[in-house]
Amino acid sequence: MKRTIDRRTVLRGMLGGTAVAIGLPLLEIFLNDHGTALADGGVLPVRFGTWFWGCGMNPERWTPSTQGAAYDLPVELAALDGVSPNVSVLSGFGVTLDGRANIPHWTGVMATLTGTVPAREGDVDAPTLDTLIAARIGTGTRFRSIEISATGIPGQSYSRESTSIVNAATVSPLELYARIFGPGFADPKDSSFEPDPRTLLRKSALSAVLEDAKRLEGRLGSHDKQRLDQYLTSLRQLEQQIEVSLTPPNLEACSKPTTPDGDDVGSDLERTRATHDVMAGLLVAALLCDQTRVFNVTFSWGVSELRKQGTDTAHHQLTHDEVVDAQLGYQPHATEYVLASMDAWATFVRRLASTPEGAGTLLDSCLVLGHSESSFAKSHSIAGLPVMLAGAAGGRVKTGLHVAGNGEPVTRVGLTIQQALGLAVDSWGTKACRRRAR
Repeated sequence: MKRTIDRRTVLRGMLGGTAVAIGLPLLEIFLNDHGTALADGGVLPVRFGTWFWGCGMNPERWTPSTQGAAYDLPVELAALDGVSPNVSVLSGFGVTLDGRANIPHWTGVMATLTGTVPAREGDVDAPTLDTLIAARIGTGTRFRSIEISATGIPGQSYSRESTSIVNAATVSPLELYARIFGPGFADPKDSSFEPDPRTLLRKSALSAVLEDAKRLEGRLGSHDKQRLDQYLTSLRQLEQQIEVSLTPPNLEACSKPTTPDGDDVGSDLERTRATHDVMAGLLVAALLCDQTRVFNVTFSWGVSELRKQGTDTAHHQLTHDEVVDAQLGYQPHATEYVLASMDAWATFVRRLASTPEGAGTLLDSCLVLGHSESSFAKSHSIAGLPVMLAGAAGGRVKTGLHVAGNGEPVTRVGLTIQQALGLAVDSWGTKACRRRAR
């Protein structure tokens, strides 16, 4: 007899004699071996983040001429002056296309984050790097990860489980503040804190329906089992997050920030910079309060919509329309956005590096992947993608190096990051992009 499941099928359980139901949804060179501890001997949590900017750079003006430690700072990396000992520059890592076409502004970022070359624009053939890491280090916090986009444009997030499952970005400082530090935030310094009974009930309800999942699994085909497993995984993560909210972490550096002033968002450069800086401050507070250990920052999208106030032509369009100045050797107007992006990246790193935590700084416990989807945007080049790593990941990663990839696939970077953060992987990527630990 054919087994069927009605579209109204639910997961059921019993809670205090009452039925509970929830509907179903239709590079080894960097690795160290020591950690950073708190002054009292407790171990600080390790964090991972990404910081993305669109439309790349000018390779000859961005790539250091010296390798190893104390590398030089070309003009397009000059903003790193003072924080370069905390930042490693990885040049010359690119994408092996496996016979597929280079999809402008998509192939480069997906190869960096998923280890695969997509066949079509919008395809995400494997989970992005941050979601893999969040499954390892992000399950014990209130938010598995936090995504922010500085241009005020919804939908700009490269954090994805698959083509259809996107971790949406928050685009407004006030929205971000409300999400993290609103009614759901339990201040560990508030001695009057008591768990909300509704939170306790929600946790119990989730536990009850998870038990019913075993009964349902036996009636599903392999594809539906996979979909159900994804859904149950999200329920388990939600239950873990609720557990955290019942017993908030009491980290010494945690302090609830003040509500941001105003919410003037937009894609003109000055607004984007201001939005980025405010949301970066809120993100720092969230990390210090251990609300999340994984984050993704989009300063500008791959097809960069940044523009200067009073102008009609955006950064991306400039990369194609503006001629390369014969004397300068680059596009002067488009390059202004490269310099602004690198200044914003340096500001972000500097904020982490100047925030005290334990015996060191917040950056000491972070590993942040700074990257773009192309090198020279005018030609959509994915050879020599600009990649940087900031932070020591709790002493697991060496900092302040320039390493030349010499054409190696960018997947070696993602493999090294995963190993540094404790994932049990010895290879990553597909086909010619696949790389194994040496």
